[in-house]
Amino acid sequence: MNGYQDLIRNRLRTWISVFDGPLALIVFLIMSVGIITLYSAGIDFPGRVEDQLRNILICFVIMWIAASVPPQTLMRFAVPIYTVGIALLLAVAMFGLIRKGARRWLNLGIIIQPSEIMKIALPLMLAWFFQKREGHIGWKEYAMAMLLLAIPAGLIMKQPDLGTALLVAATGFYVIFLAGLAWKVIVAMVVGTLACMPIIWTLLHDYQRHRVMMLIDPTSDPLGKGFHIIQSIIAIGSGGITGKGWLQGTQAYLHFIPERTTDFIFAVYSEEFGLIGNIVLMVLYLLLIARGLMIALHASSVFARLLAGAITMMFFMYAFVNMGMVSGILPVVGVPLPFMSYGGTAMVTLGLGTGILMSIQRHRKLVQT
Repeated sequence: MNGYQDLIRNRLRTWISVFDGPLALIVFLIMSVGIITLYSAGIDFPGRVEDQLRNILICFVIMWIAASVPPQTLMRFAVPIYTVGIALLLAVAMFGLIRKGARRWLNLGIIIQPSEIMKIALPLMLAWFFQKREGHIGWKEYAMAMLLLAIPAGLIMKQPDLGTALLVAATGFYVIFLAGLAWKVIVAMVVGTLACMPIIWTLLHDYQRHRVMMLIDPTSDPLGKGFHIIQSIIAIGSGGITGKGWLQGTQAYLHFIPERTTDFIFAVYSEEFGLIGNIVLMVLYLLLIARGLMIALHASSVFARLLAGAITMMFFMYAFVNMGMVSGILPVVGVPLPFMSYGGTAMVTLGLGTGILMSIQRHRKLVQT
C-alpha cells in the first residue's frame, strides 16, 4: 500500500513540476481575483461563474500540455500552425459566419474564431524565421518578416476586426523588434504612419471612426456610442481609494456598465475595490510581465527568446489596452482583461501562451543540467 502511495505522490510531483511555480502562482492569483469580481458582476447571469471555472480548468490543462512540449518541438510545428491559421482566415473570408455585421467565425462542428489562433501562430512563425537566419539578418529578412505579419493582419482587418488585427500585428512586431530591428527604422515607420493618418481615417469603417470620436468626446452621444466609456469612468471614479466593497457596486447592479462580465469587468472591480485594489491588480500584472521577461532573458535559443518575449508583451498589450479603454484613454475595442474577463477563447489563448513560457523555462533548466 505504501509503495502505491509513493507511486501516486511521485506521479503528482512529476505532473506539478511541469508548471513554473512563480508564473503559475501569479496566474492563479489573477484568476482568483477574476472569479471574485465575476461573481459580483455576473449576479444577473446565472451560470457565468461555473462556466468560468470550467474555462479556468481547461486553461490549466492546455497550459500543462504546452509546458510539456519542448521548444524544439514547437519550432518544428511553427510553419504548419501558421499555414493552417492563414488557411482558416481565408476560409472565414469566403464562407465564415456573420454576426453583428462582422465575418469572424467559422463552423467546423464547433464555432471557432481563427484570428485567436494567429495571436500565437504569428510569433511562433516569426521566431522560427529568425532562428533559421541567425547571424544573417538584414533588411531583406526584416522585409520578409513584415510580409509574414501583414498577411494575417490584413485578413483579420477585412473581417472587419481592427482591434484583433492590431493586437496580432503588435505581437508579431514584438518578435521583429526583439530580433534587432533598428530604432531609426521604427521611428521612420511611426512617422510614416502618422503622415498617412488622413488616408487611414478614410479607410476606417463608420463604427471605428465613431469609437475614436467617442474617445475624444464621449458626452457628444451620452446615451448611445459614448455610454460605455461614460459609465465605466463613473464606476472607476466612484470607487475612490478603498472602493465600495465587494457586492456593493451600484453601477453594475443597476445595469449601467455594459459588458460588465467581459470587456468591462475592470470597471466593476475598480468600483468595488478602489484605487488600492487597482494597485494590487497592476502589481500582479507587472509580476506576470516581469517573470515572462526573465524567462525570455535566460532562454536557451533565439527562437525561445523571441517567442517568450513576444508572448510576454502580448500579456502586457492585453492588460494595457483593456484598462486603457475602460478608463477612457484608448478607444473601445474588444480586448479582454487577461485571466479575468469571462470567456473561453481568450482563456485558451492565454493558457497556451503561459504554457509555452513554462516550457521555455523548464527546458532551459534541462539544457543547463
